[in-house]
Amino acid sequence: MENNAPTAWPSSQGGHVVPPSGPCGYNKSRGVHKALDARKVKTPPLTTPWTYEAGTNPWPQYPRPQLERPQWQSLNGIWTYQNASSIDAVNSPPYNQTLPNEVLIPSCLESSLSGIQGEYTIYSWLATSFSVPTTWTGNRVLLNFAAVDYEATVFVNGRNATFHRGGYFAFTVDVTDHLRANGTNELLVFVHDPTDSDPYVIPIGKQTLHPLHTFYTPCSGIWQSVWIESAPSSYITQLDIAAGMDGQVNATVSSFGNASASVQIAVIDRKTNRTVATHNGASNVQCTFSVPSVSLWSPDSPTLYDITVSLGDDEVSSYTGFRTIARGEVNGIERPLLNGEFIFQFGTLDQGFWPDGIYLPPNRDAMVYDLQTLKKLGFNMLRKHIKVEPALYYQACDEMGILIFQDMPSLRPFQQRTLDNCTIVTILPDAAQQDEFTRQLELLVVQQRHFPSIVTYIVYNEGWGQLTNYYPEFGLTDLVKQLDPTRLVDSTSGWYDHGAGDFSDNHHYANPQCGSPFYSIQSSPYDPSRIGIQGEFGGIGQNVSIEHLWNVQEAIDTINQTYEIDTTIEAWNYRGHRLLGELLDQVKMYSCSGGIWTQTTDVEGEVNGLLTYDRRVLRPDVAQWQADIQSLYTAASSRVNASMPAGNGRL
Repeated sequence: MENNAPTAWPSSQGGHVVPPSGPCGYNKSRGVHKALDARKVKTPPLTTPWTYEAGTNPWPQYPRPQLERPQWQSLNGIWTYQNASSIDAVNSPPYNQTLPNEVLIPSCLESSLSGIQGEYTIYSWLATSFSVPTTWTGNRVLLNFAAVDYEATVFVNGRNATFHRGGYFAFTVDVTDHLRANGTNELLVFVHDPTDSDPYVIPIGKQTLHPLHTFYTPCSGIWQSVWIESAPSSYITQLDIAAGMDGQVNATVSSFGNASASVQIAVIDRKTNRTVATHNGASNVQCTFSVPSVSLWSPDSPTLYDITVSLGDDEVSSYTGFRTIARGEVNGIERPLLNGEFIFQFGTLDQGFWPDGIYLPPNRDAMVYDLQTLKKLGFNMLRKHIKVEPALYYQACDEMGILIFQDMPSLRPFQQRTLDNCTIVTILPDAAQQDEFTRQLELLVVQQRHFPSIVTYIVYNEGWGQLTNYYPEFGLTDLVKQLDPTRLVDSTSGWYDHGAGDFSDNHHYANPQCGSPFYSIQSSPYDPSRIGIQGEFGGIGQNVSIEHLWNVQEAIDTINQTYEIDTTIEAWNYRGHRLLGELLDQVKMYSCSGGIWTQTTDVEGEVNGLLTYDRRVLRPDVAQWQADIQSLYTAASSRVNASMPAGNGRL
């Protein structure tokens, strides 16, 4: 096929090649940037339109939009790398040495964008150097990592600065006392990422060292942004802001250096840049205040308000959206409520894998393209499937009005090991591993609860890592609701449902069984005391030519394991129409409150995406899908009692 995409997005016919949005469209004539040549980018099994747009200053945006400081410096770019032989290598750091390989940060070491495209990169050294601006003199210097998979030991100028465990979560360390008074500072990071190697049982989601049909190439190393920033001696460490449909704001400003410092909070109308409310309080205690006549956040009207918070000489910026998430009975059926109203929530299973970047797209334009495609088709929600994205992803969903069901990355999914007595057992966490899973679930909620778009947390997917000798989902659900009482919890999406949480969640391929009086052995029967939702369905596939496939033979050999293969794009669209029609019947006749279609894009050997893995072919007949999805919303709306009082519901 031609490398240059057409200039217009197809308005109706499915299966057309589509261009990316924004200024970074794929164009063969642009070639590879000279800077990229210098670090010898590896050729991936499949490119996207953005593969050669990453440059040597990747992801230049401030990485943490919910707590942004004005004085900061990105450390993204070309670092150096070398493989290490064992965990003991951490005891012999290669200080003042030039590591032999160049690597792009942030990136997965297994990705082509990294310049490494490694395999079994379990132990790694990564290094760079940085200078602190002279204008920061007298302030603290904070070093931030948005995510390192899986364990990171950080050295600054030959001193151990910190250790962090958890491949999806951000961490910060004050490195002021490790810095040289003048000149360049050496930053070394030792990364240990066992993925699913024995005896480790850790949150990995769909990553595996041995890719097969529904489990994919892993991501190791510094895969999200790194930056330094300047802060005064007393500074803000965390903002927790929840804003409801009644205009009430609950805010906690956590601080370092002064246990009860005075804080000032200002709420600013983003459209007019006018301050609409201010509040004075103290750090490290929750404060409550009201904003009059707020415009509410919803998928149809994703209104956001900017926020500034001051603590002494420290001032940070943030934002929020006023909305309330609850559940309540509507015409005798348990429903999810947004701002007091039942809105049918329909989205895709979104796994967030990329052929060139694995866990991280080449740039923001690529990331936003997937979201724009979903909005164009009419989806108002997505399920972020057992992965946590960079904060900029959730900011984009906040701004575009996309509801998010956020999964906790799962432990090893139904893998088995053979014991010395030849008994084959399913790998499940021991007590210490379960405690670590719980700790990281807590990190997930604490770090994600700022984003208005997140409406539901999912604890377990299809029993993966879910203990069977007791029902841990009850305690974990209580933990999540304690940490964030403003959202719903889908305790078990599919399979081993014992009654915990807010949802009765069915998985079934290809056709749905949503809130219905029929079910299969793969899911529990619908429980009318909770919200009925189709947590996964669809999954129909359509094979494409090799230029749109993950060109790895082991993956190609598994294509026929797709739930259903439709041999033409017309058949694929016909089947999609019929399956969405079945879901429509269940919305009209039964108790279906939402659905999740598998999936946004193809991934490696899976060919059941709305988009191919390279994002160059869109399968849906756009007009057909828009009409079918709108029919779901219309049917759900017709079942709502218009006289139901606003705000009726409970968490």
